Order: sequence, then structure tokens, then C-alpha cells
Amino acid sequence: MSQFFQVHPENPQPRLIKQAVEIVRAGGVIVYPTDSSYAVGCAIGEKNGVERIRRLRRLDDKHNFTLVCRDLSELGLFAKVDTAAFRLLKAHTPGPYTFILSATREVPRMLLHPKRRTIGLRVPDHPIALALLEELGAPLMSATLTLPGEALPMSDPYEMRQILEHQVDLIIDGGYGGMEASTVVDLSEGEPRLVRAGCGDPAPFLTDAEA
Repeated sequence: MSQFFQVHPENPQPRLIKQAVEIVRAGGVIVYPTDSSYAVGCAIGEKNGVERIRRLRRLDDKHNFTLVCRDLSELGLFAKVDTAAFRLLKAHTPGPYTFILSATREVPRMLLHPKRRTIGLRVPDHPIALALLEELGAPLMSATLTLPGEALPMSDPYEMRQILEHQVDLIIDGGYGGMEASTVVDLSEGEPRLVRAGCGDPAPFLTDAEA
């Protein structure tokens, strides 16, 4: 049975955030809100957690997981960021964007795209997500909470509780979530390439040909 915490979306209760992070540190899988939609995540390097998320989402080994970071300096630990990429990241983080970048050696191999050695990284603009990351002191290895066969992410925490109570260790209820995943931009080959348009405005990353 998963636990269910009702956390204030603007002023997260420190006691509940601490308890949530204890669950993550113990190897747990949690559902938490971000500025785009709800995500499912675990501690970085938690092999069993990664496998549980793959099963829940029915993901193959080609799926790019996302490391959700608390700020740009943490993001720089896990990705190779040149000057042009840094400017773009600085202008659009925190926010509802996931950036695909070349990974550093700090990233566990099981999280990498098998052929390209890339990783998705993002800095969310959501008080609950940021409080979790601050307390944890490390990124959350995450994926959008979209169930197999569904086009949209789950948004109702009570529905999550009904469906997922035996598949995750904690559901954080931060109110209804967004219905769109983050916008994904590939920066791993220099020029920005829009991979998926989501709730972040894709306009800054479109080339003239795409616009």
C-alpha cells in the first residue's frame, strides 16, 4: 500500500517533505507534481526503482529518463554544457522544459540512451518538486506519469491512489496536475532541436524551417 501525503502546492510542509525524502532514500518510488504534469521518480542510481518505473510505464531500454535537478549548477554536474547551451538553459530554467544533453561520467549507465550517451535534464518551477530536491540534495530520476495506452499524463491524485497504490511507495497530492508533459529540446548536437512540444513555449527553439 502506498502512502498518500497532501502537501500544500505553494508552501510545502517541511515535515511531509522530509518524510517523502526518507522514502526516496530508502529506495522508494514516488509520484510528485511538477510545473508541467505529475511525474514518477526515484533516487539516482536506484536500479530497482528504475525497473519499477519501466514496468509501470511499460518503457523499453531506449527510453530517455530525465534527471530532475534543483538548479543549473547541479545540472552541470551531469551534463556537458557549452556556452551556447548554458545561455539557453539560463533563459529557460526553471521551467517546463526537458533538455537532452551529452551526459558526464556522473550519470549511471542504466539511465543513458544506449546508443547516444545522452540524458534528459530539467529544472522544474514548482514549490513541491523544488522542496523535495533541496531536501534530497540530489536529482530525482523521473518520467512523466503517463500510463500505458494513455495519451495524457494522470492529473487527479485520488485516481492515482486508486490505480497505483500497489505500484509506488508514495503519492504526493499537490492538487490537480497539468495535462501536458514538458517541452523536450535536444541540445546534444549543438543546434537546438525540438523533440516534443509540450507545455513550455516551443517558439524559442524552432528553426525557420520548423516555425
